[in-house]
Amino acid sequence: MITLKNVTLRRSAKVLLNGVNATINPGEKVGLVGRNGAGKSSLFALFNGSLHEDGGDFYIPPQWRMAQVAQNMPETDESATDFVVTGDTRLVELRAQLVQAEAEDDGMAIAHAYTDLADAGDHDAIPRAQALILGLGFKVSELDKPVNSFSGGWRMRLQLARALMCPSDLLLLDEPTNHLDLDALVWLEAWLKRYEGTMIVISHDREFLDAVTNVTMHIDNAQITRYGGNYSKFEDLRAQQLELQQASFAKQQEKIAHLKKFIDRFKAKASKAKQAQSRVKALDRMEKIAPVLADAEFTFEFKEPQNLPNPMLAISDASFGYRAEDGAQTTILENVSRSVLAGQRIGILGANGQGKSTLVKTIARTMAPLAGTVTEGKGLSIGYFAQQELDVLRPHENPLEHMIRLARELGPNSREASREQDLRSYLGTFNFTGDMVKQSVGSMSGGEKARLVLAMIVWQRPNLLLLDEPTNHLDLATREALSMALNEFEGTVMLVSHDRALLRAVCDEFWMVGRGAVGPFDGDLDDYQRYLLDEAKRQRELAKTEAAAESAALKAAAAPAPVVVAVTAPVSIAASANQTGAKGRMDAKPTVDAKEQRKLDAQARQQLAEKTRPLKREIEQIDQRLATLVAERAGLEERLTQALAPAEIADLGRRLKTGHDETARLEERWLEISAELEEMGVSASA
Repeated sequence: MITLKNVTLRRSAKVLLNGVNATINPGEKVGLVGRNGAGKSSLFALFNGSLHEDGGDFYIPPQWRMAQVAQNMPETDESATDFVVTGDTRLVELRAQLVQAEAEDDGMAIAHAYTDLADAGDHDAIPRAQALILGLGFKVSELDKPVNSFSGGWRMRLQLARALMCPSDLLLLDEPTNHLDLDALVWLEAWLKRYEGTMIVISHDREFLDAVTNVTMHIDNAQITRYGGNYSKFEDLRAQQLELQQASFAKQQEKIAHLKKFIDRFKAKASKAKQAQSRVKALDRMEKIAPVLADAEFTFEFKEPQNLPNPMLAISDASFGYRAEDGAQTTILENVSRSVLAGQRIGILGANGQGKSTLVKTIARTMAPLAGTVTEGKGLSIGYFAQQELDVLRPHENPLEHMIRLARELGPNSREASREQDLRSYLGTFNFTGDMVKQSVGSMSGGEKARLVLAMIVWQRPNLLLLDEPTNHLDLATREALSMALNEFEGTVMLVSHDRALLRAVCDEFWMVGRGAVGPFDGDLDDYQRYLLDEAKRQRELAKTEAAAESAALKAAAAPAPVVVAVTAPVSIAASANQTGAKGRMDAKPTVDAKEQRKLDAQARQQLAEKTRPLKREIEQIDQRLATLVAERAGLEERLTQALAPAEIADLGRRLKTGHDETARLEERWLEISAELEEMGVSASA
């Protein structure tokens, strides 16, 4: 188990954990929660060894294998499959050991390497890796694409697949859902439920935490409190705890007031001095119960829109997509005809890459429709939260500069547009206080950037909110504040999000984006999750059908082709003339009777059979020898699992190496013969 005994952990001068005691048992699925900056990621750094405790004792079983998602963006030309396979660090290590053993011709090391590779699952590593890749939303056609060809979000999915590929006793996941859409999220939940090791996950997605965790550890005021149960259970227990704490605090304050009153009244009287002194000592010994200090929750509200056009906008027979620099168009959505009315709360559903962001960007005017029209209502004011905050933020500017520029763009009629102090005060309501208003945006955390985008949107008083994954970097408290603000907003909301709690709380209707179209989705999020599972099953069956069709096509291509025999026969003078004058067009047929033709065909078949017979005999012998080698290898590996003398182990290793080399040589010869036979129009299996 993992234990922390009186552990103190600091980052620079800040104390993140102070005298903490906690235990995590093998096999537990732990949700690590707390406000941004509370120390969750630092605790992960303690677990993986990149940070060390400043005091106390921290213990993690040294034999435990650990896996976590690398945070760096991968830059490699490896295929997606190979990249994920190498996430199995044990497999990579054993393959390197085998190469070294073969180079040194060390029979014993070779034997051990083969046995260890079999135990490590080398035989099915590629199928396991591809199952992870497909589960996280990739297509079959993308399995062999180079990693560098994918966008940042998809590359981070590959990093997640690598972490899941690695055999582990402890799995650390820090915000694993940030780059996932709902179908991949549902798959990941199912995978993590089957994970047999110990898992610790940091997430701000309450439904995800509810689905995959059975213990919650809350970091607050440099302490860790353990709760049995998932996140919803934690919220209930914490609410009860705070209620009891508040009652106890009130009682204690009454007792303290009573003691102080007695001390003040009698400390000057000699007859009561001793009793007064005992009250002082009792007061000193009393364990102080902290009052329930409400966390500095981040709350805000959207201002009332100046007007509400109805309809907000109308889309008529439109096509959405991209235009390349050379003018070429890539159409993603076609024949879109939808209207958006005042007061609607629309959730936009669909898998990644289906066109959700394309739809939102076109409505937000950052892209133009490829065809059709998007008609805006008079006075439409759009507040757009881009999926990538830096799409609208300037990394080298600070929050105050962003607000000053925004106020100027809105013109002289914007409220207090030229008063810097008012802009500072406004930013303060979004937790940008003190020197933070002068901090460059590029150095801020994802959550801070998201809050700045929200501040800029609220300032504009929009009547249509377009929110594309607004919660990616927001903690749970801020997500709750956003949910409350959206519910009180009087305008229209169009929301793209994988946060099911936010979608449930805000949206009362859904649009489905997929297969090149946009239409209504009749159902709730539970229906959508069932649809995703059915769609994933359909895609798997489609992939199987395509694979079967491809296999059938390959077999057909390898089947014996009809033998064409060139026959030289006398032709008429007229036919010869026609052949010359028409550039090779044969108007007359050879004057060969059917009996003669059958004789010639038989001779050709006999010649072909005589030529291919030795090749077929050789390929048959190779097949037999390969079958023998497979059986011999299985027997040798079986013997290696028994207790043997070192000399016998070394001999078995050398025999495995010899068999491996012979197998490679025979397989190469088999391919050469198959190619020769195919050139003759004969299948190797014919």
